[in-house]
Amino acid sequence: MALPPGSLGLPLIGDTLNFLQDSDFAKKRHQQYGSIFKTSIFGQPTVFVRGQEASLFVLSNENQYFVVAWPASTKALLGPLSLALQTGANHQNRRKLLYQAFQPRALAGYIGGMENITQRYLEKWAKMETVTWYPELRNYTFDVAGKLLVGIENGSETALGHNFETWCNGLFSIPLDVPWTQFGKAKKCRKLMLAELEKIIRDRQQGTPSGNDALSLLISARDDEGNSLSLDELKDQVLLLLFAGHETLTSAIASFCLLLAQNPDVMAKVRAEQQQFPATEPLTLEQLKQMTYLEQVMREVLRLVPPVGGGFRKVINACEFGGYEIPKGWMVLYQINQTHQDSQLYPEPDRFDPDRFSPERSAKPFSYVPFGGGLRECLGKEFARLEMKLFAAKIVRELEWELLPDQDLNLITVPTPHPRDGLRVKFRRTTMNR
Repeated sequence: MALPPGSLGLPLIGDTLNFLQDSDFAKKRHQQYGSIFKTSIFGQPTVFVRGQEASLFVLSNENQYFVVAWPASTKALLGPLSLALQTGANHQNRRKLLYQAFQPRALAGYIGGMENITQRYLEKWAKMETVTWYPELRNYTFDVAGKLLVGIENGSETALGHNFETWCNGLFSIPLDVPWTQFGKAKKCRKLMLAELEKIIRDRQQGTPSGNDALSLLISARDDEGNSLSLDELKDQVLLLLFAGHETLTSAIASFCLLLAQNPDVMAKVRAEQQQFPATEPLTLEQLKQMTYLEQVMREVLRLVPPVGGGFRKVINACEFGGYEIPKGWMVLYQINQTHQDSQLYPEPDRFDPDRFSPERSAKPFSYVPFGGGLRECLGKEFARLEMKLFAAKIVRELEWELLPDQDLNLITVPTPHPRDGLRVKFRRTTMNR
């Protein structure tokens, strides 16, 4: 059976530089070759696949044909004990343990802290009038993640927050381990962050657990055999949670803010829905569940600009897909963004249309995969959805924003999509609920 069409590029580096620098890398090759093609990135022959059937095939054959794989830079910076790198029974066991920090009861306990931090930022922005919003949104989500995951206040202003930014920048870089490269700087920051986390964890283990953040839940969590997480594992897992609870969420929230500013008709409908809820009372999980139009808007934001563009898998047994052989030892990249752009699944895929997700319309399984799927579906999915929805509900009640002219709104896609010029906006308080 034939290999997929495509070219493996230059010796050693293959097409890595094109892949990192050209945000339309995959799109162009799909236009040339169809829904499956081969290339070579990060030193590995890699098959790119897109579409609902491809997602279904890759995500439902975990441990049979595929195991999770990451570029060398990501592996080194996430750490050997991170859930993201674990496979098989070990992964399932650890996932169950970490889930304790994201089950509904835990999420309900996070709402108050989330709302307080959101309110503080809204008041700050209202006074600023014009702002480059993306860096502010990064600080906001890091403050929320710091408070709810680790129990620290104003995390973005701490050493942990500053080192975190440099560490993030190296996650998808060429893994040259010398001090002045992006990777070298990120590696140094990982070391500093682990020392900081160790201090926080030891303090918490010696004192009384505060109970209302993920770290407290993870310190007291036990697996089926009654074992708890070791100190080293706690550090790697918390680092992963901070990354997942910050980097991808900032991208999703920034996309929401940009798309609503560009679609005033959708903004008006979101505002109208919010008027059904009492503005003076704290938000509850129950109220958030009733915001059905806002739910559709969020789903469409994540379809149009998924924060994670796709997922790498290593082929552990040769298999076939789409009439082509995928050899053992190769990599597969299943693509979320290209699947969400499939015009057979989503007519006029470039159009922002929340009505695609109205209750009358149903999507095929695995055609909508912003959080992945199968055994490795994003563990913090409900945390992310909660924060995104709470942020959205509060901001449309209190602020109006418009995009400032003369800025580049094209998206930089690595490590997660965000507007090139940082999303410059002008704020004013809404007349709503006043």
